[in-house]
Amino acid sequence: MNGGVDTTVLAAFAVGFVSFISPCVLPLVPGYLSAVSGVSVAELQRGERSRAAVLLPAVVFCLSFTVVFVALGMTATGLGSTLQDSRGTLDTVAGVVIIALGLLVLVTPFVPRLNREWRPEVLMTRAGSGGPLIAGAAFAVAWTPCVGPTLGSILTAASVQDTVSQGAILLLFYSLGLAVPFLLTAFAFTRAWGAFRWLRDRYLIVTAVSGVVLIAMGVLLLTGELTRLNTEAQQALDSVGLNVFGDL
Repeated sequence: MNGGVDTTVLAAFAVGFVSFISPCVLPLVPGYLSAVSGVSVAELQRGERSRAAVLLPAVVFCLSFTVVFVALGMTATGLGSTLQDSRGTLDTVAGVVIIALGLLVLVTPFVPRLNREWRPEVLMTRAGSGGPLIAGAAFAVAWTPCVGPTLGSILTAASVQDTVSQGAILLLFYSLGLAVPFLLTAFAFTRAWGAFRWLRDRYLIVTAVSGVVLIAMGVLLLTGELTRLNTEAQQALDSVGLNVFGDL
C-alpha cells in the first residue's frame, strides 16, 4: 500500500471528533439521542432509563451514518482512481485543497455564518418515527454543510488512495470520530455531556489544533512526504506485528 491510510486515519478520527464538538452538532446531540431512543432529555439527565434502551438505538444510528460516509469515501477513491495517469497532479491538487480546508477550519470560529447551529427541527421530530436507521442516514446528509471543511478534507484525502478499501477506511475512522463520543454520551449521559461541553467551551483551541493538523497533512501530501511517512509507519508496525492495514 502506497497511500496515506496508516497515518491519515489518525487525522480522520481527530477531525471527526472535532466535527462532533462543533457548535452546529454538539448542541443537538441530546435531541438526536432522545429522538432515536424515545427517551426524553430529562430522563437522560436523570438516568431513569436503562443504558440498553438508549445505547442500542444509538449504535444503529451511528452505523447508519457511518455507512453513508463510507460510501462517500469509496466514491471519492473511485473518482480519483480514474485519474491515476495524472497521479502527481492529483496529489498536488489534493494537497492544495486540504491546506485550503485547513485554513477554513482555522477561520471558522471567527465567521458566524460558518459556525452557526443547524437546527432541522422537522428532521429531529420525525427521527423517532423513522427509527435510528433512517435518522442516522438523514444526519449524514443534513449535517454535510455543517461539517463541510473537515469532511471535505478527508474525502479529498480518500480521493488519492490507491484502493477503494483505503478510502472506505479513512471515512470509517472519520465516522468513528463522530460515533465514539456519541455512544459515550448514550452510555453515560451526564458525565460524558459534561466533558464534551467542557471541550466545547475550549473549541477555539481544539479547532486551531485540528486546522493545523489538516494543513500539515496537506503540506505532506503536496511535497510527497506523506508517502515516505506512511512507509516508515508501516515498517514500524510490521516490526511489532501490528500493521493491520498492510494487506489493504
